[in-house]
Formats: sequence, structure tokens, C-alpha cells
Amino acid sequence: MTSGWGVWALLVLAVPGGCLPPGGLLFPFGLEQGDAELEPGDDVNSPPLDLSTPLRFYGSSIYSLYVATNGIIAVSKPTGEEEYLGQLPLSFGGIAPFLADLDTTGGRGKVFYREDSSPHVLQLAADYIKRGFPNASFDPNSVVIVTWDSVNNSQKPDMYSRNTFQAVLASSDSSSYAVFLYPEDGLQFYATHSKNANEKNLATVGFSEASTKYLFWVTPGSYNTVANDEESIRNLHQSSNSGKKGIWVFELGSSSSSIEPAKILHSPDSLEYGNYEQHQDVTSKPPISYQDSIEISEQEVPYDVPSRGDIEQHITYRVPQPAAEDYLQSPNQPVTRPPPAKPRLPTAKTPPRQFQHQQFPQQHPQVIDVEEFDETGIVFRYNTDFQQTCANNRHQCSAHAVCQDYPNGFCCSCLAGYTGNGKQCVAEGSPQRVNGKVKGRIFVGNNPVPIVFENTDLHSYVVMNHGRAYTAISTIPEVLGYSLLPLASVGGVIGWMFAVEQQGYKNGFSITGGEFTRQADVTFLGNNEKLIIKQKFSGIDEHGHLTISTELEGKVPEIPFGASVQIEPYTELYQSSSSVITSSSTREYTVTEPERDGISATYTAAYQWRQTITFDECIYDDSRHAVSSTQQLSVDSVFVLYNRDEQILRYAMSNSVGPISDGSADINRNPCYTGTHSCDTNAACRPGTGNRYTCECSVGFRGDGRVCYDIDECLEQPTVCGSNAVCNNQPGTFRCECVEGYQFSADGRTCVAVERITNHCVTGTHTCDIPQRAQCVYTGASSFICTCLAGFSGDGRSCADVDECQQDRCHPDAFCYNTPGSFSCQCKAGYRGDGFQCVPGELEKTKCQSEQEQTFSPRGPRPIGQFIPQCDVYGNYLPTQCHASTGYCWCVDRDGNEVDGTRSGPGIQPPCLSTAAPPIVIGPSVRPDTIPLHPGTHLLYAQSGKIEHVPLEGNGMKKSDAQVFLHVPNKVIIGVGYDCVDKVVYWTNISGPSISRASVHGGEPTSIIKTDLGSPEGIAVDHLGRNIFWTDSQLDRIEVAKLDGSQRRVLFDTGLVNPRAIVADPVRGNLYWTDWNREAPKIETSYLDGTNRRVLVKDDLGLPNGLTFDTYTSTLCWVDAGTKRVECMNPTQLSRRKILEGIQYPFSITSYGKNLFYTDWTRDAVIAVDRTISKENDNLQPHKRSRLYGITTAWTQLFKLFYSLSGHNYCTVNNGGCTHLCLATPGGRSCRCPDNTVGVDCIERN
Repeated sequence: MTSGWGVWALLVLAVPGGCLPPGGLLFPFGLEQGDAELEPGDDVNSPPLDLSTPLRFYGSSIYSLYVATNGIIAVSKPTGEEEYLGQLPLSFGGIAPFLADLDTTGGRGKVFYREDSSPHVLQLAADYIKRGFPNASFDPNSVVIVTWDSVNNSQKPDMYSRNTFQAVLASSDSSSYAVFLYPEDGLQFYATHSKNANEKNLATVGFSEASTKYLFWVTPGSYNTVANDEESIRNLHQSSNSGKKGIWVFELGSSSSSIEPAKILHSPDSLEYGNYEQHQDVTSKPPISYQDSIEISEQEVPYDVPSRGDIEQHITYRVPQPAAEDYLQSPNQPVTRPPPAKPRLPTAKTPPRQFQHQQFPQQHPQVIDVEEFDETGIVFRYNTDFQQTCANNRHQCSAHAVCQDYPNGFCCSCLAGYTGNGKQCVAEGSPQRVNGKVKGRIFVGNNPVPIVFENTDLHSYVVMNHGRAYTAISTIPEVLGYSLLPLASVGGVIGWMFAVEQQGYKNGFSITGGEFTRQADVTFLGNNEKLIIKQKFSGIDEHGHLTISTELEGKVPEIPFGASVQIEPYTELYQSSSSVITSSSTREYTVTEPERDGISATYTAAYQWRQTITFDECIYDDSRHAVSSTQQLSVDSVFVLYNRDEQILRYAMSNSVGPISDGSADINRNPCYTGTHSCDTNAACRPGTGNRYTCECSVGFRGDGRVCYDIDECLEQPTVCGSNAVCNNQPGTFRCECVEGYQFSADGRTCVAVERITNHCVTGTHTCDIPQRAQCVYTGASSFICTCLAGFSGDGRSCADVDECQQDRCHPDAFCYNTPGSFSCQCKAGYRGDGFQCVPGELEKTKCQSEQEQTFSPRGPRPIGQFIPQCDVYGNYLPTQCHASTGYCWCVDRDGNEVDGTRSGPGIQPPCLSTAAPPIVIGPSVRPDTIPLHPGTHLLYAQSGKIEHVPLEGNGMKKSDAQVFLHVPNKVIIGVGYDCVDKVVYWTNISGPSISRASVHGGEPTSIIKTDLGSPEGIAVDHLGRNIFWTDSQLDRIEVAKLDGSQRRVLFDTGLVNPRAIVADPVRGNLYWTDWNREAPKIETSYLDGTNRRVLVKDDLGLPNGLTFDTYTSTLCWVDAGTKRVECMNPTQLSRRKILEGIQYPFSITSYGKNLFYTDWTRDAVIAVDRTISKENDNLQPHKRSRLYGITTAWTQLFKLFYSLSGHNYCTVNNGGCTHLCLATPGGRSCRCPDNTVGVDCIERN
């Protein structure tokens, strides 16, 4: 190794112009090292850096990263800097070695990045990580190195103040670590200035998990702050958590959902990883030696650090060692450091954890600042030159515990009547509930496709005084459910936590307080399949329930559908030592297969079980160590079941913990230990001599122990919660809740008025000019800024139109027409051109104008009955052409050709759509962008090149608040759909045909499908299966695709002439559409997978344009421009009901509550109809009159769609187990492959 390092160091130094590692700390970087260089700029992000080895971050796997100018590495594509600078958490998630407004424009620094798997870099990364985590066994596969070299302050650049720092991310197959490196003199500024105000924003160092989108809200991810005040930032190069200045090491949540900092609080002797010296004699350093005792003196450790000015210069500094009085021990007594308190995950009541770190002051004794947080969010600050006592750490104990001081620290102990480890306590004998989530990636048998599931619910109920635990895991696919039956220990760990305790022995909760991590390795004997179970218990939540997260990964043997599994009672030995508990055993189970020909096959199988449980324990109370290091868990009455109808996996078992069984039958037979007592479920069983016992009601209950009644504390103590609060009685306890408008103060008990944060841009309470002239930009808290749109000038609160015609923007031979926010140019008579360039000559006539001119030729009289084409003012064919003599009308395409199936008799005009886009506006046009919708339910309706919205109040329209949601100039929008899960609007465009989408929260629209389209018209969203369906009247087909436009598949391309409206019923798995073929109009239906196609309505139809399905009442309604009616029916009963007759020319329809809303071409309006009384009750006519097209309802609350309805969509969870398209049917789902799947690994099945 010595020679290898020497050669490598020489190679680095021999590279001309290569970046030398300043401060002897940084990994080699620069273009010569194979780095990519980020483009110069103020807010630049790299393309996605795809990783060869996934990064394990907050318990998730990250497959690509984004490097940003502003000192962050993002785990998803970052937003604009105005949305995240100066604050954590980051909505997109990221790693921030120095989050600030940085700039590399004009040679003001560079940013380099690469992924590296060369042996010397992997070894160097492993050495750094070993420094911070000496007990970790870590062998990285790849390393990501990001270097910010001499970057500058964005707003106040200074050629002399530059920052250099580096982040190194190392990953193996199972874990990932981060190393932050801050060389000497590397940080020369610690804050940047706001772009919108002369405010100073301090940099931030930390980690942030990406936000999680739920059905109708977004939850910010966990985040951890390393430094966010000037003193901490200033001392980053002088501080450490790994024992050496400027080196910070963190585990990135490999097996849990938290970031773990290194906790090395003293510097090992003469270690110097990463010190690149300019000498040939480069030698490796001796291995790290860790002592149990600390020398009580200030030790001088030489460090060779090349400075920026002179590489040959050497600097020596002192590493102070802890003084004896820091720990209140004699010089001869070994010093044992208490383990630092484990960082709490941030919650709504818990601020982000500030990691502790080591300071290296030059002349003063070492002081370590630490912040702890109690459950109410109170910050307790202390430093380690004082004794840790109960006086400043009482908050770490449970409210049902006492704190006791010991010579070297403090410990917490539960009060009488409670059980636990002192930090977490619950009432003895009271039933307990455990809630959590399960995710997994499991191969079953020989199936090459894994079963992947996420966010699956786990619920457990424990009868503590019987030691019996009932666990249920929901929505486990049938293909996996039976094969997981043998793994009762997935829920068995909950049984161990609350096992009945024999005298002198403790269950898991008494030892850990329900805060621990567990990894179990399961090896199935025979075929050698392996499964890894990772579980994290996070203690008691605000509802008094224990929380757990579970991850399953590996392979299990296949158990046939319908089989049963029996597990005999078993025992297991638990070995404990120093915060670690281990156990291993071999377990057998018996499988009875479903009966075939009157015979049920039975076989026995086995697996080896190894598990490790790690937790934090209090080391100061010697009495805790009196518990036997070896305990036996006895498990009986094991029950396992998979319910295929409910897709629920159930485990149940009874548990007790005690000594190793020797066959004796005295104390072990006490009913308290066997669960055969007659105590109430809310009582504790107290063993006596022999078989005698007594029952004692748990805290919060009264009675004789055999029957216990809940105490209503709210009734007996009316003022227990204080003012501005209400008391809610709960079994065994009570809960205080602040009334609306109040929240708990720092003491966790007093309710104080809430200072509400309002996003004025969303609520519409901002002071910006109207959306047609200005834009409101949210800047955090309750702040916002106003900016004028293009074509307007002002301060954003008042914007005036810019008269571009005063600026001579048009050609001298053209007229200029100023419009709000824009202008247009038109050549004068006798000239032709675009208005910017005009040349003499007349405009060339269009095809329609030429044909029209030939009809009126002066050569002779026009033949009687000759057809004359009709053109619009721009020379395009009108979409509807009519014969003046016969009265027949038909639709034409943009070239004037008749569309098949559209010719109507005299007096009836077919609903033709114009494929010609509106004329292009010369000069600045309206920006294609969305204006965020206010909270609430809205109607969305299309009007040529825009989508407008009107809020719904009750069942009616709030017409005064109607305004534009989306501008898409030069487009003809026809169909509109809405995804109520992600709150995204989808629409079809028939000019330059495409399908696009945009978020209701604002932002630019994106086109998701732009090829192989003719005239896309109707669109429907399957919000459960995450698919879209659309009709194409030119290609005469119906297609389906995923919401992002991928995986397209043609469902129908026969039996269609003029398909238009389409609607999905995802809950029941049905699809409906109209075809206004003039010869045979019809309404059809099928399952969402295209099977069971049939005609639903074919009689008494004219021009069925619009269609809607009311999920609540299972009612299908349509509007018909031929019969002039609104009609409804139940598709399962086939009886039709006329809602309204005599309407004019309806196009599209939607429903909300008791009302139907349809658009009308004659009235240019949205019409509301009360279907309960068959009467029109309101109408909305937009300010600018033109044809209205598609209309849909944007729901504000999605929960009704799930919890108010019967039925189930089997594609909702895990994509229904499909590799590609999952298409629901009334009784299940079909897995389908997209068209053109050459080279795609896709499996089709029902």
C-alpha cells in the first residue's frame, strides 16, 4: 500500500494545471481528474448525474443527483433558488455542505463534480469514514465528489473573499456516508445578501429529505441542521465530529429514516488521511488505536497542512484533550463518555436536530455546544464542561418518569404503575397500539419479477397483561400474501416488546422504550432463499401509539394460493450486551396445501433466523445491568392467516420472557406468566406465591382489577387543560387540545394565539395587480413580491401597459396595433409581409379564397345550386360548410376535405371543430403559464387558447371570481381532464395536435404526447390507476397511456367514426364514450382494459357531444346537440331520464353535487342545471365571448372518492403488480403492455 500511495501522489502532482488539494484535506479534483464542470452562473443545476450505486438517503434509494451552484447536491430536480435559499427543509431534498446564494459568473469560481470508483479514491473515502465511524464495516463501491472551488457571493462579489469546500458521498450496496471537507482558509464569507432586499442571509449546512405528496396534502420531509448561525459557520474548518479539523462525517440513513453524525470527540494520535505531500516518500499511517481512557493533558499533534500561499509551509496546532474536571472524575479513574443523545426526527412539534460537534479552539479548554429538544419543542442548551445532571436534562425523561443523578450522569426511571425504560413509559397492563408503514421488494419462488409495494399500513394491538399481540398488514398482493405466512416474526418483535415479564426479567419495551432498530436475516433451508427484514421503532407518537417502519427485501419460497401455515410454539434466546441484543434460531413451519381430489398435501419446511437489535441505554444505573444478559422468549398460540378478499396478512401470538427453561413447573406456572388469569384487559396481573395473584387496574382506570372502568378526567377535573383549550377523555388518559386559532406554547401546556403564516399568492389576499398584468411570487412565511408581466411596466402592484407602437417596432409601411401586454403589426394596403418586414405586393390568396374567387368568376353566370366554400377572415376554411341550396352541412379538415360521417340534413349543423389555430400575434405574447388556483373546488372550461376557471360555492358558481387559469396562445384546446391526486390539469389541443398538462399550483405547462395524433378531443383521467384515456376523431381510435404520456396503447381502432367525449369510472373499472356519427350515433362502454365492449345507447340520439359520470350516484349523463336534450341513466339499469329539453347547442358537460354544468356554443356560456328539479338555475358568460369547449370539475378533496364509495380499484397499490399498464376491471385488473414494446421486458396477465 505504501508504494501505491506514493506513485498515485506523484501522478497527481505531475498533472499540469491540476487542482492541488488545499489544506491537505480535499480529494483531487478538476478537469484533469475526469470531473465535469458546472456551467457558470448564479442559479445553475447540472443534468441528472446517474449513479452506478444507489445513494441510501433517509432510508430510501436515490439513483440520480443534481449538482447546484448554491452549495447543494439535490436528490431530485431543484426548484428556482428564490423558493429555497435561506431555509430548510428543501422540497426537492438535498445535501447542503454550504447552502447560500453563490455565483460563478465571469470567472468567480468553478464547481466540479464526478462519480469515481478508482481504488485509491474508494480507499481514501473509506479511511475518512472510518475516522468518524470506527466500528463500521464499510467498503464503498462508488464515490461522488463535488467541489466548489473559490466560489463568490452572488449579490456582493468580492475578488478577495472566496469559498472552497467539498462534499464526498460514498456508497456500498447497503449503506451510504457523506463527508464534508472545509480546508483552512476555505471559508472567507459566511452569509450572502438577499436579491430583493438588503438583508443578510446566513449560510446553512445540513440535510433535507424530499417532501412527500399525499392524496390531498404535502408533508415536508425530515431535515437535520449541522450549522446555521455565524459562529458555527465560521468554525466549520476549526470544528469536527470526526476528531480532525474540517472533516465532518455522517451516515445518510442507510437502515433508518434519519441522519447519524459521527461522534468522535477526541483526535486519534497522528492520523492524517488525505494529506497529499509534495514528496516522493509518501507512507501510509498506522491503524487507528482507540483507548478506553483519556490522557488528562493538552497534547500537541503535528499536522502538515500546505497553505494556500506556500505549499511547502507547515503548520502545527494543538488538539486540546478533555480535562478531568469536565467529567468530575479523578485523574486515575478511566473516563467513559456517555453516548450522545440520539437526534430526534423533526415533527410538527420537534425542531430539526442540531448535531453536536467538536471545537478545536487555539488556547481555551474544549467546550462542546449541544442542543436537545423535548417533546414540546423547547430547546435545552448545555455544554460538556459541566456535569450532565437532571437539572438540565429532565426533559429527556417521560412525563411518567423520575430523573435520578449518578456520579457520571443521569438516568430516567418510570413511576410506579408504569413500565418502560424511563424515556418512554406506558401504564402497566394497559393495551397498546402500534402503527406503521411497510415497504418491500420480494421475489416469490422462481418468479423473475419482484413484488414491489410501498406505504402499506401495519397495525398491531397488544393485550399487555396476556402478552398477546395481534398484527395486521394491509393490501398485500395475493401472489405474495400466502408466501409471507411463515414470517410471523415480522410482527413477533411487537410480541417481544410487550411479553409478560417473569420476575427479574424484562421485555423489549422495558429495555428499549420502543426506540430501537432491528435487522433480521432469514435463510430458508433447502433452496437457500434469503430475506432481510429491517425495522425501526421510533417510540410513542403524539397519539400515544408506538410507531414502526418496516422494509422487506429478498426472496421467499412460494406457498400455493389457499394454503394454510401452522407454527408450533417455540422458544428463543436473547443475548444482550452494551446496547445490542442478538438472537438466532431455526424455526419450522407446516404447510397444508388446498384440497385437491379430496386430498390435502402437507409438508414441513424450516428457516434460520438471525437478528440484531440496537438501542440507546442508560449506562449510569448499575441496577439496570443486573438483568440477566440471557433471556428466553417463549411464544405459543401462534396464529397466521392471509385473507385474500381483504388482502390482509394477520399474525397473532402470546409471549412471555423469563429464564432458560429447565423443565421445572413452579414459578413459571403462575397464571400471570401463562396468561390464564382473569384480570381485566386494562389491569396489571401481580403474581403471588404459587398460583396466587392479584389484579390491579391500570393508571386511568378504577375497579377491582377483574373489572376496570375508565376514569373521565375531563369530567372530574374541568379546568385540567386551562383556558383556550378543550379536554378530550380517552381510555386511561385524557388529551388537551387548543381551540381553533390557538396552539401550545413552548411549555407544551399553555394555549397561545397562533401567528398564522399565509401564502397570499394562493389565497388571493396579495396586493399585486390583476393576473392579466402582474404575477405574485411567494417568498416564504407570509411574504411575497409582485412583478409585472411582459408587456407591462411598474412595481408589480400597479402595472401599466407598454405602448410598443411608440417604440417604432413595426415596419414604416405597416400599421401598429397596441394591445394590453402586447402589440401586432399589419402591412398597409399594397404591401405584404409580417408587419416587421413589408414589401410591395398583395397577399397571396389561400386555397379557400382561391376556390371562392373562382366560383364568382365574371366569365359567365354561376350555375344554379353550385356550392360556394365559406372562409373565415384569415382565409381558412370554416370548420362547418353548408350547401346554400340543399341545406346540408358537413365538417371539413384544414384542407377543405369533408370528414366522413359528419353530413347532416337540412336545418342541423354538425358540431365541427376548427383545426386552424388563432392567428399568431406579432411581438410579445401572453406567456404560456398557469395562474395558481385558490383552494376550493372549481369548474375548468376551455375557450380556444386558454382554460378559465370559476370557483364553486355550495352547488353554485361564484361568478365574480371567474378568471383565466392557463394561457396557451395559438392553440385550440378541446378536452379538459383533472387528476385530483396530484392536482394536475390535462388537455387536448387539435392545432398542431398534442396532449399537455400543468399543475394547479402554477408553473409552465408541458406537452406529454406530441406524435401520432390526428385530432385528439375527449380526455379522461383514471386517478386510481394513474392513466389517461383519449379519443381521436381523425384517426378514429381510443388510446390509453400513463399520466406522463408513456406506455401508449390503442384500445379501439375499429367501429369508430366520430368519437368525441370520453369518461372513466376508475372505482368500478368502466369506460364510456360517445360517437356522433351522423348515420348511427351511439354511446358505448367497456372495461378500462378494453374488454367487454358494448353499445349502451343507440336510439333517439342526434349529436351526443358531452358525457359525464357522477361517481357518487353511479349516474351517466350526456348532452345532445341534435335532440337538444340533457339526459341521464344508470348504466346498470338502462332506463333513461330526460333532465332538460329545448337547450340550444351543448358541447361538453360535467357534474358537481346536485348540478350539471354544460358549455353551449350558441350562448357562449356555462349553463348550470339542477337535475333534481330539471331546471336551469344559473349561467356564466365569460368576458370575452367565443366558443366554449371542454369542461370538468377540479375537486378540492379527494377523500370522498375513496371513503364515500363502494368498490375498489386493484391498480391503486403497487400498480396492481403489473410491470407496465395496469387497467382496472369491475372484478380485478389486467396487466397490459404498451404498443411497440420491442426489447421491453413486459408481462401481460389478467
